[in-house]
Amino acid sequence: MSSESFSFNLNKAVFSTTLLKWQHQHGRNDLPWQQRNPYLVWVSEIMLQQTQVKTVLDYYPRFTARFPDVHTLAQAHSDDVTALWAGLGYYSRARNLHHAAKQVVQDFNGQFPSERESLQQLKGVGRSTAAAISAFAFHQRETILDGNVKRVLCRIFAQFGNPQDKAFENQLWTLAESLIPQHPQDMPAYTQGLMDLGATVCTRSKPKCTQCPMQKGCEAYAKNLTDVLPQRKTPVKIQELPLKWLCLINQKQEIWLHKRPESGIWSQLYCVPSIDESAWLPYLQKHSLHETAMTALAPITHKLTHRHMRITPYILHTNSERIQQMHIDGQFYSLQDALKLGLPKPLQQHLSTFMHLDWITKSH
Repeated sequence: MSSESFSFNLNKAVFSTTLLKWQHQHGRNDLPWQQRNPYLVWVSEIMLQQTQVKTVLDYYPRFTARFPDVHTLAQAHSDDVTALWAGLGYYSRARNLHHAAKQVVQDFNGQFPSERESLQQLKGVGRSTAAAISAFAFHQRETILDGNVKRVLCRIFAQFGNPQDKAFENQLWTLAESLIPQHPQDMPAYTQGLMDLGATVCTRSKPKCTQCPMQKGCEAYAKNLTDVLPQRKTPVKIQELPLKWLCLINQKQEIWLHKRPESGIWSQLYCVPSIDESAWLPYLQKHSLHETAMTALAPITHKLTHRHMRITPYILHTNSERIQQMHIDGQFYSLQDALKLGLPKPLQQHLSTFMHLDWITKSH
């Protein structure tokens, strides 16, 4: 078979050797977590779940400087962990990371296991993440199968199926396992190559097929199916979520914050009272509050994966005695102290604006 034209279905070994050569020459080889320290690999893999590399590059150095090893992270207070995660999104990852660090210390004597099956016992670590840690840190012959890799495999090998179907996902796992290179020392470059190919070349839209090392063997390219594969998931309806923020500010220009519950949006982060628009009037009536005594600020828009939020902040000057009568949990924080806490991204971005408006400093 000529190297100028081959079918990966007939010779899957070509896939791994081609990918390895391309990764060494064109892949990302200067990322700070590309090392054999399983703790640092694990932190990066959790951060990279549904988050772009450029975003993680901003958070990863600060997080690992504060928590340089699994023992430091396991002993940390949960508020310190969420504070460094604030703005990164998907906050259950931070809670799971903290919990898993304690598991490593308690169940594995502070040493990360090298086997994928054992790594999957850690909270928040699924099969693909465990495989990545095992391949990068321990050179185990395990394959990843994240969204990028699924797209690469579906296109190159013309795999048709519903991405939400478990049987089809198992089919992709079997295919991915058949492509693993024979030599364990190749596993870091091969695994990184899978990630790089999907993230930088075989992208969801406008794939750079002319730059792809797999172009001559890609069935989707040959059959003009790159816009068809992988087949689309059933779209999730975007939920519009109108919210009201009650920003309570005392005479010292401190703002009232409380810790949100473990379930729901912004779980375990510190926030001002956040009320659904439909519950706003009953909330005011319950606490004997009047909108006429407040100042409404311009609405804030904030988009999450499946939610579009429209937040209207209301400023109300009050004191501790009045808040005690309202029976709401929390306390007043100075601007400086508030910004050290784990805050929802829109609150973090706008807090100094709230606190430094000219009219706020006037007596009321």
